[in-house]
Amino acid sequence: MLADRRKIVLPIILLLLMPLFVSAQWLEATISVGTNPFDLVYNPINNTIYCANWGSYGVSVIDGANNSVITTIPIGSTPRTLVHNPTDNKIYSANYYNSSVSVIDGATNNVITEVPVGTFPCAFAYNTIDNKVYCANYISNSVSVIDGTTNNVITTIPVGTNPVALVHNPTDNKVYSANYISNNVSVIDGITNSIIATVPAGSYPNAFVRNPVSNRIYCANGGSDNITVIDGQTDSVVTTIQVIRWPIALAHNAENDKIYCANNWRDTVTVIDGVTDSIITNIPVGDEPCALIHNTINNKIYCANPGLYPSSSDSTITVIDGAADSVITTITVGNGPKAFAFNPQYNRIYVANYYGNSISVIRDSMVGVEELRQNASSFILDVYPNPIRTAFTIRASAPLCNVRIYDSLGELVKTVTLTKFENMITVSMNKMSAGVYFVKVITERNELIRKVIVTK
Repeated sequence: MLADRRKIVLPIILLLLMPLFVSAQWLEATISVGTNPFDLVYNPINNTIYCANWGSYGVSVIDGANNSVITTIPIGSTPRTLVHNPTDNKIYSANYYNSSVSVIDGATNNVITEVPVGTFPCAFAYNTIDNKVYCANYISNSVSVIDGTTNNVITTIPVGTNPVALVHNPTDNKVYSANYISNNVSVIDGITNSIIATVPAGSYPNAFVRNPVSNRIYCANGGSDNITVIDGQTDSVVTTIQVIRWPIALAHNAENDKIYCANNWRDTVTVIDGVTDSIITNIPVGDEPCALIHNTINNKIYCANPGLYPSSSDSTITVIDGAADSVITTITVGNGPKAFAFNPQYNRIYVANYYGNSISVIRDSMVGVEELRQNASSFILDVYPNPIRTAFTIRASAPLCNVRIYDSLGELVKTVTLTKFENMITVSMNKMSAGVYFVKVITERNELIRKVIVTK
């Protein structure tokens, strides 16, 4: 009789608790790092987060499981931006005033070498196809191409005036450079490392996002308050989208095929339809929004609102529902939030607080729901073999409804929808490049995530 009561009461308790877990976001931890943390990058191989500390000339390494600082790596002057190379498990730090790139071993957290590049390196893009790192040099008006294996500079490519942002298009193997003063975009061939096109943009282009669904590149133009949309195949301008005031950051929502644009001078986020390139809505957020990131696991967008310098009077994160485009909550973080990283393994968002010399860790309670459901129903999930070369098998104690696979950056790369629900399926990874992937397995009552490593 007691067992029967438990069977009845437990589902009721879960049902009552679910709205609290699903909607809640909370500040899980505040981690002290170096002076003026400027950028973050996630290493999915070791589940670590790297933080570039602009003012103290070092890179802090954070354990993604327990939110503790593992070590701080001394490097060259003023680290500005970071990128991860999943092929060789290296982290690159662009040292702005030192005109160099520090190459860090992702396994040992030691500096392997210092690579000289152009003057004031400020932005990276990683070429997943050819294992190359592209570094934009602001004053030199160039892009340095670094071999991911040898750490040597392959070539230096002249681009427009003052490049400030880069993005790689793996569909056509091209790299795009936003040239801030010359108001254009240089298109680099990823194989030959030569300029194949120069695309006119608006005034002061400063940020990119790629839409993998339509193979379009979106370029935010701060001075002309608009976004240039570029066809990734032809490198022609598809359209220009007028937004509110000084667009400064972009993010793509693959779940609903939407682009989000942070308008720095009007405290809003513009939502754009990825199919029609028309504006869906404008969402009020906090003061001076400057950074965006999409949580692909639970379809939420996070917007950093640092407020005005030097008081940073806001210092909040606005959490937006990716389906409804409405504000879920606002979270107060450290002073001057300016950069994000996403840990899909633990469903955490990391925020670099520039003036607070700290990292705020935001936890999405959906993980709590998954753990609660798993314990309550004794749900069993096996994903094997791991690592793999071509395919893996999923075996679960409940029928599978849907499987979604995300890359190390949290981008949705594959969806498997089952018309006939089964407890065991095999998923092919033949067309996937080597690296770390996150497999989200969905049943009628459970949503769980497993990490899979693909080797070639």
